Amino acid sequence: QVQLVESGGGLVQSGASRRLSCAASGITLDNYAIAWFRQTPGDGREGVACIARNTGSTKFASSVKGRFTISRDNARNTAYLQMDSLKPEDTAVYVCAVDLVPDKDWCAIVAGAYDCWGQGTQVTVSS
Repeated sequence: QVQLVESGGGLVQSGASRRLSCAASGITLDNYAIAWFRQTPGDGREGVACIARNTGSTKFASSVKGRFTISRDNARNTAYLQMDSLKPEDTAVYVCAVDLVPDKDWCAIVAGAYDCWGQGTQVTVSS
């Protein structure tokens, strides 16, 4: 049974930093591509970042490029989203997802590419 659990969200000030975690169980995360998405009532679901298996390539949405970093810690079987220089428009529910097709050396921030999703963690950026 595969499970993803996000944590690290909360209320932060504009310009501050926050690191989100995505802890995986039932799967060796190192073998799979993982992505972060964010959801808002107005904008729907937006792909934020992804990372391919192991130390594979990464991709970022233009809206977060240069501010966000995606990484993984294989020993902890956890993926991270480091968010710097946060803006109010970054406010959303952030969800991690895993592509269950293993061993991809590339990734895409397209929702349909991912099979397993976490429950999300709320990030609210105040002005």
